[in-house]
Amino acid sequence: MVRKLTLRQVGGSIGATLPKDMTERLHLEVGDRVLAVETAEGILLTPFDPDVEEGLALAAKTAKKFRNALRELAK
Repeated sequence: MVRKLTLRQVGGSIGATLPKDMTERLHLEVGDRVLAVETAEGILLTPFDPDVEEGLALAAKTAKKFRNALRELAK
């Protein structure tokens, strides 16, 4: 489902408010954490999962360690 959201100033940050029906369907509540992932198509918000966060951290560490090899493979 695609929804249009309005960004608002929240202290020193910018926040988006999710519609109530969407939060109910996704079982999200105030205080829950989500991951914001930058993709080629835009921003993907996904429910927080410690396993996913650990996997992303591991991928970033591996990409940094093997950045030269990855650059060569990308050619």
